[in-house]
Amino acid sequence: MAYDQSAMLKLLRPAMTRILTPLGRALVQRGIGPNAVTAIGTLGTVICALVFYPVGQLWWGSLAITIFVLFDLLDGVVARMGGGGGTTWGAFLDSTLDRLADAAIFSGLIIYFFVQRDLLMAAVALFCLVAGALVSYVKARAEGLGLTCDVGLAERPERLVVGLVAAGLSGLGVPYILPLGMWLLAAASAITVVQRVVHVHRQIGAR
Repeated sequence: MAYDQSAMLKLLRPAMTRILTPLGRALVQRGIGPNAVTAIGTLGTVICALVFYPVGQLWWGSLAITIFVLFDLLDGVVARMGGGGGTTWGAFLDSTLDRLADAAIFSGLIIYFFVQRDLLMAAVALFCLVAGALVSYVKARAEGLGLTCDVGLAERPERLVVGLVAAGLSGLGVPYILPLGMWLLAAASAITVVQRVVHVHRQIGAR
């Protein structure tokens, strides 16, 4: 199930839950649990990112990835409807596979930029990949120490929206949108890391 509780996800979750409920009910009736849904969504995302993006199919790749990303909400729907898997293991699996999906998306974009011989943007996309992983790690490490870390400009849903929208619009021929999106995402991710480190430091200093 999805555990990222950013502002964007809180706004989207009620509407998406209503849309996905019929599909969730059908999966439960067929004995498909939330962990299987999570795995399918991740596998689909990885395949689409590494097949479509490197060959320049940015629009179709982004569209397909967006469909599979919705599985991150569908698994929660399945769990609540009795599909099983709403456990600590489910939370661990979801978080781990989220990192894999994110890595595949940005790896696909990095390869795309390399194919285009745009080494600068390949480096920016690599920074987005590393910074995104660091954003998640800082939060996980802080919570593992008993601290809170629910702060930051760009959590996972925001990063996915910026990256997928920029790539998709670029695939439709919108000029400069992909470099702009990558630079914006790099800056937002860096700011988020700093915000979280400062937040954790303040909590520790108060003890």
